[in-house]
Amino acid sequence: MTNILLITADDMDGNTPGSFGGPAEATPNLDRLAMEGMVFRRGHVPAAVCQPSRSALMTGLWPHRNGAEGFEPINDRIVVINDLLKQAGYRLGILGKVDHLQPVERFAWDTAVNMRELGLGRNPAAYGRRAEEFIAEATGEGRPWFLMANAHDPHRPFHGSENERDKWTSEEREFYPEPSKVYDADEVQVPGFLPDLPGVRTEYAQYLSSARRCDDVVGEVLDALERSGAAGETLVVFLSDNGMAFPFAKANCYLRSTLTPLIIRWPGVTTPGTSNADDFVNMLDLFPTFCDAAGLLTPADLDGSSLVPLLLQRREERREQVFTVFHETAAKQRYEMRCVQDARYGYIWNAWADGQAQYRAENMFGLSWKAMLAAAEDDADIRQRADFYVSRAREELYDLASDPECLRNRAAEPSLATVLAAKRNALARWMTETGDPLVAAFDAEVPRELLGSGDK
Repeated sequence: MTNILLITADDMDGNTPGSFGGPAEATPNLDRLAMEGMVFRRGHVPAAVCQPSRSALMTGLWPHRNGAEGFEPINDRIVVINDLLKQAGYRLGILGKVDHLQPVERFAWDTAVNMRELGLGRNPAAYGRRAEEFIAEATGEGRPWFLMANAHDPHRPFHGSENERDKWTSEEREFYPEPSKVYDADEVQVPGFLPDLPGVRTEYAQYLSSARRCDDVVGEVLDALERSGAAGETLVVFLSDNGMAFPFAKANCYLRSTLTPLIIRWPGVTTPGTSNADDFVNMLDLFPTFCDAAGLLTPADLDGSSLVPLLLQRREERREQVFTVFHETAAKQRYEMRCVQDARYGYIWNAWADGQAQYRAENMFGLSWKAMLAAAEDDADIRQRADFYVSRAREELYDLASDPECLRNRAAEPSLATVLAAKRNALARWMTETGDPLVAAFDAEVPRELLGSGDK
């Protein structure tokens, strides 16, 4: 049976790795992994916040189907991938983010290493050492293994930030090293969905430094796998649980909220250096993919489908669009959002946006949002952008071909009425098929007879 190594980043933007268009030297280890496997350029997580994203991955079910819409445990009697792997004799291990899969005991890890033992989740050498120990233990027992290695970078607090100094004492900061490359504000290019302001530039440089240390973790874990001699029998998957913790990214339904840098290396299955730029895939697809790797029957009621056909570079229908959701922030504030996007258009329904409610989330706690608010006093465009972020519109529609940064909401434009109707229709159908609890509210707001017949 194939071993499975799942490596996750915490809050890494889908375009950060060099192999996904990021800075050329940002992620050398991820870029090496990409050259040895296949990259997916339209990979998305179901929900752009940590625990719901990870719970969905491990259950193969949408958050509203597994119960973990926010930072809650999954429902009783929900099957997790660990159940099937353990029954098949796999040894199960997790490094970091242990308490972000709840209830912890439900996942029945044989080895669970918390963030303190991993240098607050930021010590690459500790990850490599623990990974090597785990693999050796499984090998000594003659068992296949599943290891979930969860870097805590580049989650806030970012490297070198005031928030980092406030959160941890100097003694605690000794638990982990500096990244192997530290970025300066004057050498970075700010993502286009954010204004290029000094505060934003400084914070983005801090983020990239933290992303580099995540890459350092990836390198140490992959080196441990190589030393074990088991790399040829191991499926390796890398992804981020959601986008970076900046405005218009994490804890939303924008393109950069859920886009994830998915890399898969599977000796004998993937062709080195290949790329899938056309098919939309959802991290719900990993559960059935892991079943295939382990030679297990896939449960019939999962919300994803195996990626094996795509890994073998075969064409597959029904991957022309992707759905994503958002329910609740880490502070347990509800901001219900639903999204459907394809290669051309992205549509978002903000159920919470009523003209009175105001959005607030972790992505607004750093330098970038403060810089935007300060600049808004003199810049009308930034003021409009900031005001929109706080209140939103009930519906958002973006032409991703001409506006990939989602800067211009076109939902009210008559020229796109047919597109809007088609996207409403697609979302209504998906909500009905998955039993989304807000489908009645959506139907009441957007009557079916006004949706049109278009599906795309």
